[in-house]
Amino acid sequence: MFASFSTALSALAAESTAISVVGNNLANLNTTGFKSSTVSFHDLVTESLGAGLGETQVGFGVGAPITMRQFTQGAIQTTGGTMDAAIQGDGFFIVQGLNQTTEYTRGGNFQVDKNGNLITATGEAVEGWTLAAGVLNTNAPPSNITIPVGTVQPPVPTQNLSFDMNLNAAGVAGTSTGTFATAVTVYDSLGNSHVVTASFTEDPTTAGQWNYSLSVPDGDLQTPPFTPLTGSINFDTNGNLATPASTAASPQLQITGLKDGASDMTINWNMFNGTSPRITQYAQPSSISAVSQDGSPAAQLVNVAIANGGKLLAQYSNGLQTVVGQLAMATIRNPESLLSVGDNNYQVSSLSAIPAVGLPGTGGRGTVQGGAIETSTVDTATEFTSLIVYQRGYEANSKVINVVNQISQTTTNLIPNA
Repeated sequence: MFASFSTALSALAAESTAISVVGNNLANLNTTGFKSSTVSFHDLVTESLGAGLGETQVGFGVGAPITMRQFTQGAIQTTGGTMDAAIQGDGFFIVQGLNQTTEYTRGGNFQVDKNGNLITATGEAVEGWTLAAGVLNTNAPPSNITIPVGTVQPPVPTQNLSFDMNLNAAGVAGTSTGTFATAVTVYDSLGNSHVVTASFTEDPTTAGQWNYSLSVPDGDLQTPPFTPLTGSINFDTNGNLATPASTAASPQLQITGLKDGASDMTINWNMFNGTSPRITQYAQPSSISAVSQDGSPAAQLVNVAIANGGKLLAQYSNGLQTVVGQLAMATIRNPESLLSVGDNNYQVSSLSAIPAVGLPGTGGRGTVQGGAIETSTVDTATEFTSLIVYQRGYEANSKVINVVNQISQTTTNLIPNA
């Protein structure tokens, strides 16, 4: 009979543990990337009573519940935060915890500290790969990601330019219809800009021939005047560019002795896109459809954001975007074996498979969505239902203790007074 006390007490302890698990789930209802836990009950060894082996078996109660974390997919919520990232599918972000321990998390609400390190909301460094010497080596072991805060992108001097345009086949030489001009801004080695003006004049003596001249302002030179790049282009009877041919070397604009002290420039004028000419001569008004050049001025870092795929994109004031980092991801075949260490992080246990680290979207790893977070998987309806069930179980087993206590008192009263 007295074993009934320990049996009922084991149930009270088990129900209390289950209620604590429910309370923890509900407490983390709004925790980013939180995975809810469930409890699994199991009975204790039974005792056989009576002469016949196993004819009467009485259990010793219930053991301490086993908690199991459910790594189901949480809802993806778009936040618009530049440093937010959500995992769709299997996998974890890799972070560096206290004492340089490797930890794993599904919480993707990241931020950047004053030193440019990418960190979690609780301050752990996020691991991946950082652009170094212009190379993003994702084959190297992952390390702490550092954002180039406050950096200046060096200028890129122009080496190529092009004009996509049509020259009027119905134009009359010596009139406005027989001339055309356009311009493009190029950049020198110091990042200063220079305007290259391209002028086209229909040749009065040769049908289908236009003479060109490319120049920059004399004011950009230490010793003017500037010597322009001149020459001619010819079209066939169908209005297609005949000379120069696509196999010929591109005309080169030489700019030397710049007043700002920049290096001399050699700019290729690309008249062809592969083998397709960029210039035509049809009976339409002369017009430009596209202008391009490959230089850029020096630029300040404006913004860094996590893009889809876990790429860290840096945007500069000149409009250019560069990948400066990449988030690493790890998959673990049995994530239920991970140990929760707080701050929304997990560590591997002795039962965990070895984490496989790589790029998002490869090797069975999930994808990363930028500007979003994964919400908690806690379902309030399920948790409240479980809470009621555990409460009823606790109350029922407390009744058992009251009954056993009353029986014990009755049995004690049967003993005659000494």
